[in-house]
Amino acid sequence: MQVGEPAKVQSAINVTPLVDVVLVLLIIFMVVAPQLQSGPALELPTTDEPPRKPDDGRQILVALEHGGAIWIDSDPVTAEQFAESIQQAAEQRGDWQVVIKGDARLTFGEVRRAMLAVEAAGFKDVGLIARRRGEAE
Repeated sequence: MQVGEPAKVQSAINVTPLVDVVLVLLIIFMVVAPQLQSGPALELPTTDEPPRKPDDGRQILVALEHGGAIWIDSDPVTAEQFAESIQQAAEQRGDWQVVIKGDARLTFGEVRRAMLAVEAAGFKDVGLIARRRGEAE
């Protein structure tokens, strides 16, 4: 090349920076995704074939801990406040589905009381969260 000649344009695309960015984003999502789970971490009951229903963004999560703590979405409530809180949620989001995430160590009666309170609040669609037998937590 002589002085005064324009530089030739290189037409090859360098994908190395793109691959670097994609790998960094993949690592970030792999680290953050498990922490996006709402509610407290619980020992879920297991079953052979739990039915799958996709989360359509119109679900209220009720989490029941073994020690007696109750959560509605990410807000802790006491057992005495639960009926009133779920009633308020029904007034605000009446056609939503309620999913109950109960600790495996709870008795059926404890989960049933929560289900009856949800039904009394006016919710018609209630589901239970379980994990498939053999899946790692």
